[in-house]
Amino acid sequence: MDNSHKKSFALALAWCYAWGLASDPKKDLSIFQKTRQALQKQSPEQIPEEITDIIAQIEELQDLDFPNTSKDLQQITEKLPDLWQAKIGLVYGGATKIKGYVFEAAKLPDIRGASALLDRINLIDLPAFFDRHSKPAIDKWLEANFPGLQDGLIPELIVYSTGGNILAFCPAALADDLANAIEKRYTEETLTANSCAVGDTFKMLEVRFGLLPDNIDDGTQWLEWYKNNAKDELVKAYFHRSEDLEKDFQNRKSFNELVGKLATRFNQRRAGNILPNNLPHKNRPSRRYPPMFETHPYLVRDESDRRNAIKQVKLPGEPCLSEVLARKRIFGQITKKEGSGGQKWYSGLDYDWEPGYVDSWVRKFRDSFQKTDLNQQYYENLPEKIRRADEVKEAKSLREIAGAEAESVPPTSGFVGYIYADGNNMGGYIQTIKTPQKYKQFSLDIFKATEISVYKAIAKHLQPRQVKNPDPDSNTKPGTWIHPFEIIAIGGDDVMLIVPADKALAIAQTIGEEFENYLISTGRYNLEESNEESKESHRYRPEKAPKSRCGLSTSVGVLITSDDTPIYYAENLTNQLLKSAKTKAKELNKDYNYHGGTIDFLAMKSVTMLTSNVKAFREEGLTVESEDKPTLKLYGSPYTLYEIGGILETAKALKESGFPRSQLYQMRSFLEQGKKTAMLNYRYFRARLDEESQDLLFENFEEAWCKSKTNNGYLAPWMFLEGGKNSDKSIYETLWRELVDLYPFIEVAKEEVVESS
Repeated sequence: MDNSHKKSFALALAWCYAWGLASDPKKDLSIFQKTRQALQKQSPEQIPEEITDIIAQIEELQDLDFPNTSKDLQQITEKLPDLWQAKIGLVYGGATKIKGYVFEAAKLPDIRGASALLDRINLIDLPAFFDRHSKPAIDKWLEANFPGLQDGLIPELIVYSTGGNILAFCPAALADDLANAIEKRYTEETLTANSCAVGDTFKMLEVRFGLLPDNIDDGTQWLEWYKNNAKDELVKAYFHRSEDLEKDFQNRKSFNELVGKLATRFNQRRAGNILPNNLPHKNRPSRRYPPMFETHPYLVRDESDRRNAIKQVKLPGEPCLSEVLARKRIFGQITKKEGSGGQKWYSGLDYDWEPGYVDSWVRKFRDSFQKTDLNQQYYENLPEKIRRADEVKEAKSLREIAGAEAESVPPTSGFVGYIYADGNNMGGYIQTIKTPQKYKQFSLDIFKATEISVYKAIAKHLQPRQVKNPDPDSNTKPGTWIHPFEIIAIGGDDVMLIVPADKALAIAQTIGEEFENYLISTGRYNLEESNEESKESHRYRPEKAPKSRCGLSTSVGVLITSDDTPIYYAENLTNQLLKSAKTKAKELNKDYNYHGGTIDFLAMKSVTMLTSNVKAFREEGLTVESEDKPTLKLYGSPYTLYEIGGILETAKALKESGFPRSQLYQMRSFLEQGKKTAMLNYRYFRARLDEESQDLLFENFEEAWCKSKTNNGYLAPWMFLEGGKNSDKSIYETLWRELVDLYPFIEVAKEEVVESS
């Protein structure tokens, strides 16, 4: 673990203890200011005499072994009396129901602005609470709303603030004020975004050993009590995660237990519950009544049709905007670095709200690899005269991302890919984190892994594209070179972005692979060499499948659809695909000890193609069941990351073979007619290809995916699965439909494609 995190933890506890010593902390700051300076300079001789004992106890606390008996625990409380008596505050909070706020608008500029505004609050405003003078506007706001709060906050108190939530220590007396300030900041800046924050006070010793009773004696329920009651269902539900009882108890009785208590309180408050009067902090303002904006039936509503419009502004299309939508729109323009001339409409609204500023994800992406080989690869197709990266603009609309104006790759123009990624086993791993220092390290590692994996994936698979015929709703000029992607959000282990359809799956696969590669490079999340993973977790060339090396991974949902598909609808389907991929990851982990990532994707050629949810569509429309015949699944999703690489190779081989497109669709219709009918027709169509094309299909489709499990034959286009737990029936599935859907989005050299008659 980084020694700086250990030092930061010591400083946080010492600061909060010193604050509690001062008779009036808001006036007398000398004790804890001197403490902080001494610890930062590593000058023990300069530490104020009043807290030298507590510093020694904090240093000893970090090196203590876990007490095995209640008597051992009692001796620790007697040995470290200040840590047993002193209190420290812990606050947890952030935005909730984020998708409802971000995707309530129908247009990309408003979605972009909503996401960027939340990013500004998460990544800039809240950390600035703890760093006086870093953001004068924040200092002024806090002094006006919560006078004196910022005096008790320093950067070292933050445990993490990178994933849309913040977890931080604070002096015990300030816990309620800090929680209120977090909620108020979200409400004042966004007007309608939901947020929640909770705080509590704990004994400093509890930060190391979890929740403790007020009195410690020989009868305290500790490890020996847990071992004697481990079979009790309630005890098992609270502690049990493995067969190692001692390890389970130590994992639970740690800083993690404090965070768990706050998480429970967070969920209660988010749900609008009124906490019982016997609980602390009962006098905090209720959040049962969220902000509401009346919409009169005879007044004009804004573009989202949710609130009364305040003005019709001079923007393309002359939209009517409410104050909420106006804030999203102006902030979206700021993050896209649109000129001040295009922002004059906002000054005409005569509001005193200042949007502030946050770097767009595109600029962060551009700056992330300036001195690497990826920089040359990404920009190599640019004309020499615009080699400067800042001359490539950001995409203003989905139409620009889809390449509808580009002259290259006509079959893919007009389609985009929505990618939604989320981490696997994060909650399970967090349960093993015992200290604030490791919480901080874990948060930083995951955020960096997520951000770097997205940037690398984009740089490897995309290049700037030139706009030919701009979208009439944007001010992009013909001939402008743009970055053809939109990063809607990167928060913790969550990612949502929009990319050209032809690169969506490759980008999704690389995100998953690079996420694991970064975590492996830290040396903190590697699986043991003895990890037993079955090759049966993969259907594509299982004998060549790599073994999982990282204990954490990502699941990804990918939706390929038209650029005019409503964004809220596309987001909903992508989220369903993500959940399907995560379910697959859990099943593979349980059945085959697989720890890698998974991807579920769907290519939707029209909005009317899917009228229900994805799961129902597949079960009712793509599954053929009969009493006396095997079950046929006309789809293969979800896939492992390794399998996604395989399906891309197979799709490329299918296109290179010159398999007639009319026969592709004809073969798809044969799938529903039964296993034997589909196999017979596949072999007939394949036999009509030339010998080289037949060999290409055999190697990359039949041999790669469709080997029989009981003999040396091949079942193309089917793959055989064992029957489910509650059924003895065999199951056959096929990836042919997915190959046909991907066919237009696979690019190969033109001379390689020679369609047979």
